Amino acid sequence: MDGNERNLCEENGQWSRWVRFWIISALVLLLLFSGGCGSGKQNEESRTGYYFDTVVSLRLYGVKGEAVFEGCFAICEELERTFSRTREDSELYAVNHRSTDTVEVSDELAKLIETGLSYYNVTDGAFDITVAPLSEIWDFKSGEGKVPSGEILQKALDKVDASKVRLEGRMLTFASPDTMLELGAIVKGYAADCLKEYLREQGVTAGTINLGGNVLTIGNKPDGTDWKIGLQKPFGDSGESIEIVEVADQSVVSSGVYERYFREAGRLYHHILDARTGYPVENGLWQVSIRSEDSLTGDLLSTVCFLLGPEKGMAYVESLAGVEASFIDADLQITHSSGW
Repeated sequence: MDGNERNLCEENGQWSRWVRFWIISALVLLLLFSGGCGSGKQNEESRTGYYFDTVVSLRLYGVKGEAVFEGCFAICEELERTFSRTREDSELYAVNHRSTDTVEVSDELAKLIETGLSYYNVTDGAFDITVAPLSEIWDFKSGEGKVPSGEILQKALDKVDASKVRLEGRMLTFASPDTMLELGAIVKGYAADCLKEYLREQGVTAGTINLGGNVLTIGNKPDGTDWKIGLQKPFGDSGESIEIVEVADQSVVSSGVYERYFREAGRLYHHILDARTGYPVENGLWQVSIRSEDSLTGDLLSTVCFLLGPEKGMAYVESLAGVEASFIDADLQITHSSGW
């Protein structure tokens, strides 16, 4: 083969390699475009579990395999072992059944205790994380609940007082051996935030986390639109919405009298207790929903604002940045905060 033929072959080989390169590149781009940008669709995967005395529902997009869901439920299991008041192997159970006045707690437990204690003064004592003795004497789950006697109620009330708890760093000191903590009003919100942080780390960019009505969204829907979250109609059929709120990468949490309740002598008794009286709060509200950036804030404020009542609760929301509210009264009249 002379030099001209050899050069021609080399040029043809180089040309052939370039052609193959561009053909393969074009095919890769075509596959990426048709599988993602072209359709705007991702596969939806849903799983449910049961933690924190409620159904945990995960609806995620673009997830492959079970590892991510298993990781989520492992987080729920770990948090339940920390915050459950009734689970005998939990950290909180050990704190409530302590043998000394001062105990050292984990960073997570200290964080939620500190958060809960900070709202004791905001509500003039109505929101009190030492409400556990009251929670134990009210039965809103069996369907056979009855109003505790005055004597039983007073004995429980005598044990409720957040001012008898002092937290310094991770050291928790109780002034009374009868004091017991209850963090049920904020645990689900904190858990939702933990799940979202984990899912973000796993590369999930779209989905919803639902802990018994505490809804936290991840980004936008895969098609770029906002998520539409239905607010349960008080005492309506399951899944019947009274209004729809559109959110992206935000939390929507509701607290209402219809969640756990019973009737006695024609009177409604619900699970949102006023720690000052020991009885369910009565202020004409049936539901408070909070829209916020994180779910811990929403979970906490939905209860706090319910306890504050329609006027003080709304005024408090209006004083906060990044928080909006929807209040529903017993006549199903809806009042929104200015930015709802």
